[in-house]
Formats: sequence, structure tokens, C-alpha cells
Amino acid sequence: MWLKVNGEMMQNGSTTTMIYGVAYLVSYLSQFMSLQPGDIISTGTPPGVGMGMKPPRFLKSGDIVELGLEGLGSQRQQIKQDR
Repeated sequence: MWLKVNGEMMQNGSTTTMIYGVAYLVSYLSQFMSLQPGDIISTGTPPGVGMGMKPPRFLKSGDIVELGLEGLGSQRQQIKQDR
């Protein structure tokens, strides 16, 4: 997964950098719940979250956010202020 804000790479990571591997997470959660095809397991994001920066950085109106996942493609959005 990668994420750019206004062309600047903010996040770039993969499942290899996760604390717990995908197989372990699925096995662990299966002990407490029934997982079905299409279920989503939220694991967090790679390093680079704006709130954790010094000083913190937040999206603002006009920013362009691009996100990509290897094998799935990418998407692009422009942030617009709700009035």
C-alpha cells in the first residue's frame, strides 16, 4: 500500500512489515468469530500518518490524495471543504 498527498509519498508499506502476519491474524480471530469470504480485518496503516508527525499534518481543502495497492490499482481524490 502506498499513499501520496500532493505528490509527496507519505506511506509505503506491505504486509511484510506488520507486527503479526496475515495467517496469524486470521487464525487468532477465528478462535472468537466466524470469518466469511469478503470479511475485512482492519490492521491499521503503515508509518507516515500525519497526526503522528511533528508538527502534525492534516489534509486541507484542495489537497490531492492518491492511494495504491499492488495488484488492485490506485485511486485519486481531491479534498473539498464541506460548507
